[in-house]
Amino acid sequence: MLIRQLSVFLENKQGRFTQVAKLLGQEGINMTAFSVSENADFGILRLVVDETDRALDILRHHKYAVTEVDVLRLRCPNQPGALGRLMDVITQAGVFIEYMYAFSEGPSGYVIIRPDNLEECAEVLMAHKSQLTSVSDLYEL
Repeated sequence: MLIRQLSVFLENKQGRFTQVAKLLGQEGINMTAFSVSENADFGILRLVVDETDRALDILRHHKYAVTEVDVLRLRCPNQPGALGRLMDVITQAGVFIEYMYAFSEGPSGYVIIRPDNLEECAEVLMAHKSQLTSVSDLYEL
């Protein structure tokens, strides 16, 4: 399933992620998945939330540098080798993965993927019966 992800650029200082997490929480917005990467000067918080438009407005209102990008979210069995098989399907199709992050709950794992070609990657995954999922699917866990 194609979903929207926010990327928030944060100064690489203690407490910056805390500020964003508290702000969104106070506004009743749930972060369903996130990843933080950093270098010496800044960090990038990539997150999927239950109310993307509201989160985008709130973060911009509070002067955060934030962008929006489409990503794919899919279900992957939470067992040895499953992710490798899934990535092999994507690699064999010639799709390049710019970045990804994952989490698991019980028998299922969930993977957020940012490929260089969203449509092609989604078609390849659906042809191999991969389960593309939506943000709301997380609340059924």
